[in-house]
Amino acid sequence: MKILVVLNQDGGTLKTTDLDWLSGLLKDEFTVQGHEIEVSRCKGEAVVQSIKDAVARADTDVLVVAGGDGTVSAAAATCAGTRTALGILPAGTMNLFARTLQVPLDLEPAIQALASGTLTKVDVARVNGEVFVHQYAVGLHARMVRMRKKFSYGSRIGKVVATWRAGWMAIRSHPSVKLTIDLDGESQTIKSAAVAFSNNFYGNGHIPFADDPTEGVLGVYICKADTVGRMSKLILDILMGTWRQNPHLVTQKARRVKIVYEGRHQDNRAVKDGELERLERETVIEIEPGALNVLVPSQATYLKRVPRPGEVLPA
Repeated sequence: MKILVVLNQDGGTLKTTDLDWLSGLLKDEFTVQGHEIEVSRCKGEAVVQSIKDAVARADTDVLVVAGGDGTVSAAAATCAGTRTALGILPAGTMNLFARTLQVPLDLEPAIQALASGTLTKVDVARVNGEVFVHQYAVGLHARMVRMRKKFSYGSRIGKVVATWRAGWMAIRSHPSVKLTIDLDGESQTIKSAAVAFSNNFYGNGHIPFADDPTEGVLGVYICKADTVGRMSKLILDILMGTWRQNPHLVTQKARRVKIVYEGRHQDNRAVKDGELERLERETVIEIEPGALNVLVPSQATYLKRVPRPGEVLPA
């Protein structure tokens, strides 16, 4: 296969990574596995255009991106619905979609796993037609991201600290958003500190990411906590992976969601894959099964092998 690699040199851990070493390792591992590979580097502001240019090339079988969740989301949005598969080298703070795809979180084993990996199809979600691969949220999350932008940080640890500070400030401000929400045809009006929708349902026992990227559903999460203490406990449970036991979080699965928002402010009131977005008066969120080709480790547990002619796979 023809592999094109885009390294966001301003993204996450790549800021402190020897990119000559990384480029050499990529070329060695993929060449040994019989692939043709080309590696390019770009600054953060040029990464989206570099991704688009790579996917537009007729010879691109797989686009491999190295960067944070924002870079990964932009690459997935560009690759979705095309013949070009996406490979992820986790180089961000959380690497949530990489975790879902079961890509090792350290760069060297991740490269080895992808070089010997396999192609498969996974789901994406869309909000008003725009792709997201992890989460779309309104309320507390958007307020936290707005506050975090007021802090300066130059490292992964600094970003984590800034996130915690912003999160505490957001909780203390008692945010609340009123929405009319329609889940697969069933409508209700809610008032909540936070509402989130995920590309497939989050797994249990770890930070929020989906265990199965092929389940074909949206995860819906509605915060019912109404005090600082209850919201703090819910956030801790989410980070610890014990959120299913928290009585102040309502969860559901759906294939299509419509939300109606009548608040005064719309700009930067939603977050899509970590980036602030305008919250429209009407928003439709849908799951699109199998819309993204991906390069993943051959040992990924969600892989479904296609039977050979005449073969019956065990149930």
